[in-house]
Amino acid sequence: MDSGLVSGMRPKTCGVIVTYNPPQAELLKLVDAIRPQLDLLLVIDNGDGGQLPTALQDRDVRVICLGENLGIGRAQNVGIQEALGGDYGFVLLLDQDSLPAPDMVALLLQAHDQAVREGHAVAAVGPSYLDDRQGEIAPFVYRKGLSLRRRVRSQDEKFTEADFLIASGCLIPRAALAKVGLMREDMFIDYVDIEWGLRAQSLGFKSFGVHAALMSHSLGDKWASWKGRKIPLHSALRHYYHIRNAIWLARQGWIDLPWKLILLRRVVLQLAFFSVRGDHRLDQVRMMLLGVWHGMLGRTGRL
Repeated sequence: MDSGLVSGMRPKTCGVIVTYNPPQAELLKLVDAIRPQLDLLLVIDNGDGGQLPTALQDRDVRVICLGENLGIGRAQNVGIQEALGGDYGFVLLLDQDSLPAPDMVALLLQAHDQAVREGHAVAAVGPSYLDDRQGEIAPFVYRKGLSLRRRVRSQDEKFTEADFLIASGCLIPRAALAKVGLMREDMFIDYVDIEWGLRAQSLGFKSFGVHAALMSHSLGDKWASWKGRKIPLHSALRHYYHIRNAIWLARQGWIDLPWKLILLRRVVLQLAFFSVRGDHRLDQVRMMLLGVWHGMLGRTGRL
């Protein structure tokens, strides 16, 4: 099924939704919202497909089941390789808990084309996203000195540069994948998108956030308030991966010193914050300390 986005020489777009025990109604809403915007839609299930709705069969979706949970990076790479094996010029990554606006892909493609015309080597373009529980559009971030800053939205600015984009809603051109490479599968989950974005940046590619392109996206299971901001709370296992992968990334030789310090400072702040906020604090502390140890050892993969 061709969408109205594809005309003339416009490269085709393949969407990749990664699933793991997805809520069926939410997944169908996502598929119905994004399928008309794409030339091909893949669902890569980190399982045997038993939790997927049978109604997917009627929605012109290709389903690939990995049999077990092999991690977000592996699932994304399976989808990306399927797209690269065909004649698709763009890959759109999506999580199962996202919901794009009807014009999201069109606006991302327009921003990509404008950035290319302006002479940029584009790693990816991504939408503004809103978690209804937080009640505000998340900002795009960039490094300035030894800290991360939030981009101020401007009515006159169609897109803005960011150091990295979250994976869901991220539209990646084929040319960038050819130069930057695939996702790091051994990180399993968390920091996969940050690692890829920083790796692309180190190779001269730029990521851009597109203000007008909108997507709803859920972060965390609960939220905690801190200094006027809302911080997503995750399970102890997810915080293990946060800590471990941040330390692992900081140890990579191609990461510059400011980013190394930012990553390590985030580890310290997460250790302090999640040790006193949220549920099951002893489990949180135990798993985060295990993450520190494994990060120092350079251990990756699934725990």
